[in-house]
Amino acid sequence: MSGLVRLIGLALYICALILVIWFVLYLFDANTGNNVVNWFHQAANWLSGWSRGLFGDVHNSKLHALLVYGLPAVVYGAIGNALGRTSVRD
Repeated sequence: MSGLVRLIGLALYICALILVIWFVLYLFDANTGNNVVNWFHQAANWLSGWSRGLFGDVHNSKLHALLVYGLPAVVYGAIGNALGRTSVRD
């Protein structure tokens, strides 16, 4: 069972990494016409879908992006970390 838990934790870390990479690409105004940049954009949008409506009153676009993509990255990373610690104890 700990192998499965470790695999899920790794998947959550990868999800957090995708969100962070997209946010960095967004900060540097990466060309979304590029296939790689577009892939990260689409993946980050899918991964952060649950957090989209949480911060509607933020008018600064970069701060809004940080909240929309950063919160899920922190949540996925924290859950991945918790699962990793649980599988080490077993």
